[in-house]
Amino acid sequence: MKLILTQGDITKTTVDAIVNAANTSLLGGGGVDGAIHRAGGKAILEECVAIRNKQGGCAVGEAVITTAGNLPSKYVIHTVGPVWNGDKEKKKLLLASCYKNCLQLAEKYELKSIAFPNISTGIYHFPKNEAAKIAIETVKQFPVESIQEITFVCFDEENYKLYEQLL
Repeated sequence: MKLILTQGDITKTTVDAIVNAANTSLLGGGGVDGAIHRAGGKAILEECVAIRNKQGGCAVGEAVITTAGNLPSKYVIHTVGPVWNGDKEKKKLLLASCYKNCLQLAEKYELKSIAFPNISTGIYHFPKNEAAKIAIETVKQFPVESIQEITFVCFDEENYKLYEQLL
């Protein structure tokens, strides 16, 4: 498995699946979530509404998969990261679960490539350095079969430099 680091806009990334740092409603929001919904179009929202109607949204640490609509990827894997408050150790485990559950879905769909944003480091205030460590450690420890490339797409230079040092 090859790990790739880039800085840029995840909505322009050509991989089998990009990961969306979603909220529990799955109905779009700000940051990465809003950008993915805007760029991907109504097909993503329609599938998110169907998932929400069936199971009531997506719990923190869990993941669901939809079409990518107008995006260059085939799928969007939506995961809900934790807000950095309360029990910090529990939040770290929940963030690791986000990565594991996304990778499990990618394996289930036999995807070859997946791209992750910096989950929970924006409005959810997870410390960027801690989030980067969890992301890289979780991905490296995951037993992959079909996945050949995992890309970390950092929107800002601060996250990019943290990942660059850790990788």
